[in-house]
Amino acid sequence: MRSSISGRKASIGYSTAAYTENSMLRCYITDRHSLAPGDTLLDAIARNLERRRPAPGGGSSGGVDWIQIREKDLPARALFDLTQRALALANPAGVRIMVNTRADVAIAAGAAGLHLPGRSPEPKRWRSIAPRGFLIGVSCHNVDSVRAAAAEGADYVLFGPVFAPLSKTSELLPRGLRGLEQAAHAADIPVLALGGITAENARSCMDAGAHGIAAISLFQQADHAAP
Repeated sequence: MRSSISGRKASIGYSTAAYTENSMLRCYITDRHSLAPGDTLLDAIARNLERRRPAPGGGSSGGVDWIQIREKDLPARALFDLTQRALALANPAGVRIMVNTRADVAIAAGAAGLHLPGRSPEPKRWRSIAPRGFLIGVSCHNVDSVRAAAAEGADYVLFGPVFAPLSKTSELLPRGLRGLEQAAHAADIPVLALGGITAENARSCMDAGAHGIAAISLFQQADHAAP
């Protein structure tokens, strides 16, 4: 499946030339309500951008490739301002900013894309008004929803929870690595693992067929270890 979706990986900014079985796309999902006292989202974003710099001896010390602004309770104007400030930090580093749910804010602010909850209007509805190259992702919790998202034009999906979530309670039972493996092979679009992702279990998600990981706690903590 990995080789069959090289075109989709290129469309989401995944470098197929540099891609190897050891590559891992990392997506930080924001949650300002779970920040440590005195910390801010912009601080957390800046930390992850700093971690993208080359580490001593080669390689990288971590960081992320995407940042999903998931602040659903912010008024539109405040969300727009936050997104633009995040873009000012992320664009020079080549990190893509996505906005959760609010297509109007994502497009107006110039974000790289929109992430939709599973029960949101289908991706093709927003594709018609979005700029060229705009990415649209969908949260999925079972194999059928992954197939449906692909059929409706999603560029990628976040699948989970793979493990019990660390940052919030969930009514959904963990799908496990077997469920992730089935999802990763269900459609010709990249699948990122979500839910309970840690530096210790991230590699097992990749081994199951995921093209990357998405998390709140893993990337938002000031002292997180790089997966």
